[in-house]
Amino acid sequence: MEAKAYLKYARISPRKVQYVLNLIRGKDTKTAMAILKNTPKAASEHLIKLLKSAVANAEHNFNMDASNLYISECFVCPGPTLKRVMPRAQGRAFRILKRTSHVTMAVKEKNSEKEVG
Repeated sequence: MEAKAYLKYARISPRKVQYVLNLIRGKDTKTAMAILKNTPKAASEHLIKLLKSAVANAEHNFNMDASNLYISECFVCPGPTLKRVMPRAQGRAFRILKRTSHVTMAVKEKNSEKEVG
């Protein structure tokens, strides 16, 4: 069983989020939370909230044990881009792209006994 949490339309570039997601992919939730709290990146704050939400979803919706969870899947997709204009010299206008992100995080429960199959 897998519990998911989504963060949509976050006003941060997907590339910046991807760096932090690579640090926590596959880690257990306590280790991932410690990594996020000690990583000086802007995406860390968004991902801390998302991880807490995924753990809460697992506990409340699927009755999973919070101490036995790990991040099974996490990825970021680009959201809609806000186009803005910045005035430049000689009457020109340069386009500024303000990127957004959609982040998905899934947590699973570790099995203590080995599965046969």
